[in-house]
Amino acid sequence: MLRTPVILEEVDLKEKKKGKRVVISASERVSMLPPYLFAQIDRQKELALKKDMDLIDFGIGDPDIPTPSDIVEEAREAVTVPSYHRYPKGAGSGFFLDAVRNWMREQSGVSIDEGLDVGAVIGTKEGIAHVPLFFCNPGDLVLVPNPGYPVYRASAILADAIPVDLPLLRENGFVPDLNSFAKEIIDSVRLIFLNYPNNPTGAVLTLNQMKEIVEWARREDVLIVSDNSYSHIRFDGKPPASFLQIPGAEDVCLEFHSLSKTFNMTGWRVGFVAGGRNLVKTFMGAKENIDSGVFTAVQKAAEKALYSNTSGYFDIYSRRREVLVSGLGKLDWDVCESPGTFYVWVKLPKGTQSMRFARKLIAHTGIVVTPGSGFGTYGEGYIRFALTIPEESIYQAIGRLEQKELFRHKIKAWLKKGVE
Repeated sequence: MLRTPVILEEVDLKEKKKGKRVVISASERVSMLPPYLFAQIDRQKELALKKDMDLIDFGIGDPDIPTPSDIVEEAREAVTVPSYHRYPKGAGSGFFLDAVRNWMREQSGVSIDEGLDVGAVIGTKEGIAHVPLFFCNPGDLVLVPNPGYPVYRASAILADAIPVDLPLLRENGFVPDLNSFAKEIIDSVRLIFLNYPNNPTGAVLTLNQMKEIVEWARREDVLIVSDNSYSHIRFDGKPPASFLQIPGAEDVCLEFHSLSKTFNMTGWRVGFVAGGRNLVKTFMGAKENIDSGVFTAVQKAAEKALYSNTSGYFDIYSRRREVLVSGLGKLDWDVCESPGTFYVWVKLPKGTQSMRFARKLIAHTGIVVTPGSGFGTYGEGYIRFALTIPEESIYQAIGRLEQKELFRHKIKAWLKKGVE
């Protein structure tokens, strides 16, 4: 069932004199999009701020560490180059793409040779959102991780494709079970979104698991769309992994990499796509009809980043993670194993609604988390912490939780109590 049409504009003009009202509504696609996740949380935060509460915000996955100064300086110099002020090359400037090729080779052992290619995107969100539009026909099925990044589902809807839940269950290590689908479903699947290291669960894939997925995709003729935005944020001692390391993946995979999380460049809006030459050519060719590419000065800064060393930043996330996981563990919170990303995924007591819990957490402690329900139905009963706040704030949050004795003797009464 479609939602109530979204009214974009009311036009009166001469019709007003006739007693008529012309209503311009959004398309059915837009009406099918999920509601905004953070609306209720934002309202609760506003109420808390009006009470002069000091909020500790674990909700936003936006690095608090500034972009490295050498990258900023590179951009500062680049914006003074007159030729960079003109339209950029749609597929990306040669110097940026060369840096991408070098980075893929050094970081993941992937050689961008005759069978592979790369292209620039205006952040991976933009790139990923366009894939179903470019590769799906109306009615095609798209496997969407649940819980997962909301853009995957939205992009399928906007392409007139049909999103199908790909359950990520704790008992499976938050790794999809592709053999659980009936053959008639798989026969209609056009593409599958995958995101490892995973947002929101923090799960990772082994190379063997990647190999099995590639073999499945080749057998079923399904395009893998790998969102590798958190490739380098791992705490299991393993190196960054890419689906393109797997033989045969070039025929069935488009992999997106972001500079947002790896280099603290969320606001710069730059990333790249890598994959089979024909797949990348098709993607970039279609994209030329929609945008004019990444600002060349930003690509120059991105080139600098790709030749940089960022390991120190991941050590910061590792320390923050240790503080939070240890503190929550002492309070008997059910923390899921999360060897990747800068998120910590936590299971709530059975029957606890994640949105209600998150709202009460703000009201009673000033701590902001993301309710798991915002990532899909299988995210219900979980909450997500983002490690994008200073270590001292994490210690402070643990102290507040200790004072409230959450998940201990007062939990039932606390959950029943109305939001103040």
